[in-house]
Parts: sequence; C-alpha cells; structure tokens
Amino acid sequence: MGQIDTKQNGIKSCLGSMKISIKTPVVQDIETVWAGFNQSLFSKLAPPFPPVNLLRFDGSEQGDEVHLELNFIFFTQTWVSVITENVKTDKEIYFIDKGIKLPFFLKFWQHKHRIVKSVDMKRGIHTLIIDEIEFESPFGFLLYPALFLQFAYRKPIYRKIFS
Repeated sequence: MGQIDTKQNGIKSCLGSMKISIKTPVVQDIETVWAGFNQSLFSKLAPPFPPVNLLRFDGSEQGDEVHLELNFIFFTQTWVSVITENVKTDKEIYFIDKGIKLPFFLKFWQHKHRIVKSVDMKRGIHTLIIDEIEFESPFGFLLYPALFLQFAYRKPIYRKIFS
C-alpha cells in the first residue's frame, strides 16, 4: 500500500495501520509540562463529542491504567488503556498508552505522549508536546479525520495551560 506522510502535523498510513502526529510548542519548561500531565489536564483535553466519563485515572507511570466510558447517545463504549512505557531523560519525557479494551471502531491503539525540550532562536528554550498515535480500524480512512480533529482540539488547550 502507499504511504502518505506530512512533516509537522499529519498522517502516515501503511498496511492498515494509521499514524497521526501533532506537535504543539509551549513556553513552559519540560519539567513544568510533565508535572502538568495529570487527571485535571486529561479531563480538559476530552473533546466535546463523544462525551467522556473518566472511570479511572491512575497516572502516567508504567503500569498505570486509564478507564473511559464514551457516550454515543444511544449506546456507550468502554476504553481501557495501560501505560506500557515511561522514559525520562534531560531532553525528553514520554509515556505510551496502549489500548487493552477498545471501542468497536478500533482494533489497535497506541499513543506516545512526548514532551521534548526544544530551542528556538526566536523563543529561546521551550517545550514541544507531541502526540503520536498509531491505530488500526476496520473503518480506516473514514475514522482518521475524526481522530485527527480530536487531537488537534488539544493544541489550544495545551497552549493555554502551559503559557
């Protein structure tokens, strides 16, 4: 199959697996941003549709779990993710959540949350928040726009919280 890739915010598709990458620069330092990745931020990042009921939030450390209930008006779907990896260096902090119980429209889900120290000649030292999502779905390209918009929805929230 063909592959589509954009440089900053985009899509990559290969053999049924789809990838989304969205980068958001913020002005806070890496440690402050990492400290802000908590239940309060998670709740603020939830998009308006479908409404999300947070059933459990352990945190962002390896072994932690997040349990959600998605409300699609006429039915609900449960989503459970586990944090499979958490790495901290001087230049980057990241954690990966992997779906272990997914809504019917997803067959695979992995989301790498990257917090990267960055230097820009105009802004000086700042941080990039990068959402890297890989998913598989029987609905493929039909689902991609909805997921892309749900993660693009986070950009102004990240900027507001970490400015």
